[in-house]
Amino acid sequence: MTLSPAVIVHGLDDACAALAPGLPVTLLSAPGAALYAGCGWWQALVAAARARFPETGGEDLLDCGDAPGRALEALRSGVQGIVLDPLCAAYPAVARAASAAGAVLLGAAPPALDLARPGAARGLGAWLGETADERAADEGAADEGAADDRAGRVG
Repeated sequence: MTLSPAVIVHGLDDACAALAPGLPVTLLSAPGAALYAGCGWWQALVAAARARFPETGGEDLLDCGDAPGRALEALRSGVQGIVLDPLCAAYPAVARAASAAGAVLLGAAPPALDLARPGAARGLGAWLGETADERAADEGAADEGAADDRAGRVG
């Protein structure tokens, strides 16, 4: 399975920032987020962000650290992508459950841009594969919108 470029998100603002460029992206929770935030939080965050950017494709992965119980809970609640430490004894059972649910199970998180890092947002377009032409078009559209706002026109 080939994943879209991954971005670690810590909340709704991060998830929306990752989706805003309109390029396929894998929303990835912070390491072990299932242990302290839970799968309900993750599902609500992903649903809200994806509702704001429904045309942006990609995947969603909840990092369950080394907690197979949290991974099984996530699968039972409908999470379709999880990360679980393959050294935990219950990894084979979680793998069977993920397969039965049609979910993705990874033994390690993919390489990712962490939006909590200072300056990470500036590199988001490049990380997602946005070309210089696409950036120029986005900036031109933003400039036109700002000009319309200054002129009192509504689009």
